[in-house]
Amino acid sequence: MRRRLFWHAVLLVLLGLIVGSVVPLFRNPRMGLTAHVGTVMSGLFVGLVAAAWEDVLLSPGVAAATFWSTLVANYVNSAGLVAAAMFGTSGATPQAGAGFVGLPWQEALVDVLLVGGAVPTFAACVLLLRGLGSRA
Repeated sequence: MRRRLFWHAVLLVLLGLIVGSVVPLFRNPRMGLTAHVGTVMSGLFVGLVAAAWEDVLLSPGVAAATFWSTLVANYVNSAGLVAAAMFGTSGATPQAGAGFVGLPWQEALVDVLLVGGAVPTFAACVLLLRGLGSRA
């Protein structure tokens, strides 16, 4: 799991760099910059989890849930940020999206993606803190 987390961390950083190279092409370039930074940060978070993975003491089932929550959350969140930049939505990102409004379905999709990324990120953090606070 540790090695797979590191692999996904590098992939997320690479995807973030690609997003950064096309920032001017987004409908909302300011949100594109947010997507770039957010995706790179997602990669760094996954890498941090990978680095600490051997110190996380959780049952196999909870460890699997933590692993998948970490990965799914960060990919979904990154997709939400890129979608917000592409569509020019602002409902879920009022500061970076200021001056832009997407179609109702676009706003709804970005909302679902960003909430869908936030909830498992929160769960993963709680589980990781639990696993890091445990004693062998």
